[in-house]
Amino acid sequence: MLTVKILGPGCSNCERLKATAVEALQMLGANAAIEEVTDPAEFRRYRVMMTPGLVVNDKLVCAGRVPTKPEVMTLIANVLAEEASRS
Repeated sequence: MLTVKILGPGCSNCERLKATAVEALQMLGANAAIEEVTDPAEFRRYRVMMTPGLVVNDKLVCAGRVPTKPEVMTLIANVLAEEASRS
């Protein structure tokens, strides 16, 4: 199953990123477990210096800004394609 993590303290940008990710997943027709991660130790684990961060299947794909919905769709699709090519 696809996993998406939103890294951040729960600020308005974190909420915007979560909403954008949910919309992008719906448009892609993908089911995913979405987790909000607020622990700064986890941010450091992913080497996120500025929040929010977007992690797809344990891979950091964006940090420090809120990407657009088309961007999030592309980031998710790229991770899925990369994983499919390794299988």
